[in-house]
Amino acid sequence: MIVFVHLLNDRSGSPRVLSSVVTALGRGGDRLRLFVGSDGSGCLDEAGIETTRYWYRRMPYRLLTLITYMGSQLSLLTLLFRSRDIDRKALIYVNTLLPFGAALYGWMTRRPVIYHLHEVSVSPAPLRWFLTAMARLAACRLIYVSDFHRGCLPIPGVRAITVYNALDEPFLTRARVSRYEARRGGLFNVLMLASLRDYKGVPELLKLAKRLVKRKDIQFDLVVNDDAVAVQRYFAARALPANLTIHPRTDDPATYYARACLVMNLSRPDQWVETFGLTLLEAMAFGIPVIAPPVGGPLELVTEGREGFLIDCRCGEELAEKVRLLADDQPLCVRLSTAARAKASQFSPQAFGQALREAVNLQASEESWP
Repeated sequence: MIVFVHLLNDRSGSPRVLSSVVTALGRGGDRLRLFVGSDGSGCLDEAGIETTRYWYRRMPYRLLTLITYMGSQLSLLTLLFRSRDIDRKALIYVNTLLPFGAALYGWMTRRPVIYHLHEVSVSPAPLRWFLTAMARLAACRLIYVSDFHRGCLPIPGVRAITVYNALDEPFLTRARVSRYEARRGGLFNVLMLASLRDYKGVPELLKLAKRLVKRKDIQFDLVVNDDAVAVQRYFAARALPANLTIHPRTDDPATYYARACLVMNLSRPDQWVETFGLTLLEAMAFGIPVIAPPVGGPLELVTEGREGFLIDCRCGEELAEKVRLLADDQPLCVRLSTAARAKASQFSPQAFGQALREAVNLQASEESWP
């Protein structure tokens, strides 16, 4: 039996990866169960396994969010202890550092615990210390999403492996049949998918669009991981250039990839270092050239000048120059597109599933507790 635990269900990277994990490990015939926080809906709603919601509420202020987060973990711990049907040898699969209530449950009941880590930045510092201490106490194995991530967030005394993210088969099926075009209807379409957070590079995208507003053939789309109310609130005091369209949260990002000529990730390297870059991999599967940060996990996906370009989002003029270059050089776009598809093919669901099963089987064959 495998018990998966996650905090927040939305369409961001970590729940999407967990959804792929559930699919991959579900083929082994084990009984699967999911515990997920009650706030938010997203891809884990479609996991297709027995799901239990535990109490959690996001709040508009950091202190209140911290209080409700701690309360959520008490709720989770209580629910796990009340769940009498969890097998004595069940594996507790904790997705991200945040659901420490599940790790505590595994440690207290002497069940093996695996952490699947996605984050680098956890604040405030005392919370980061506490969460990594819980992982060090309870985990038998750590799964990182990139070698960079593994080096950034070492947890001494716990065995660790790297398992690169992969895309699910329905998404890949759509990607394979999508034909890349360097121009669509005479337009060069630039796409970014991100949460409405400054550190994700949303202000930098606005500045870039304003720099290129006179280029009527270059259009920008921003797909955010937030609802229409959040979009209105975030952009209420910001002037939007005419060449930029904002789209609220979507259940079908493939539709946007299918019409994009370039995909950008503009996360600020000094505030948010991407541990992997799932939207980059999705774009590359569609054969779309990418612009990515020059640090972190994206360096394991993108080679400068081969699948795209590595540019610091704070270098606004360099970004603008590269967008102009790609918009005006269709043969270059096609070459980058071919390389992007080839690179994305290396991150297959089959390789992902095999690596996960090996991690779980190794765990099952070892003595987890003295």
